[in-house]
Amino acid sequence: MDFHELAKSRRSIRKYRAQPVEAEKLLRVLEAARVAPSAGNRQPWHFVVIRDQATRKLLKQTYDRDWFYGAPVIICACGGPSISPARTDARDFRDIDVAIAMDHLVLAAAAEGLGTCWIGAFDPEPLRRIIGIPDGIEPIVLTPLGYPDESPLGRERRKIDEIVHWDGWGGQPASGSDAG
Repeated sequence: MDFHELAKSRRSIRKYRAQPVEAEKLLRVLEAARVAPSAGNRQPWHFVVIRDQATRKLLKQTYDRDWFYGAPVIICACGGPSISPARTDARDFRDIDVAIAMDHLVLAAAAEGLGTCWIGAFDPEPLRRIIGIPDGIEPIVLTPLGYPDESPLGRERRKIDEIVHWDGWGGQPASGSDAG
């Protein structure tokens, strides 16, 4: 499947088969995250891969949805400070950089036939304690990872002309453009 079809067909999965994820596939998915771009090439990300059942049970303190624990793997994407020296405002790009890496991970998982579901609504304090996240590192996003046991329909997306602004806000697409 080409990239554009992959991006259009990827879905958030909330039901997983009990089938384990092969180590080779898991490593390819993590490698895709590793090579993601980041502000100033800071690469502030860290990925905690959780496969242990006892640890997974403890994670219910941070995100209490039974479906989440149906996947054989849970990944916590974390970030350290990411301040680009090229910026004069000292903006921290940690969340953005980790989101880019996580998007690479999610798309790579889909390419491997695996499902994921981006979770940002979790309690970070018990998560820090349970998986030992050190000071200065922030948990940003969680995802289950495994073989889908469902095929959800796609959700409606806004039209391209509602989100793209040509040559400034309110500009028009180039003539002959198929972007509208």
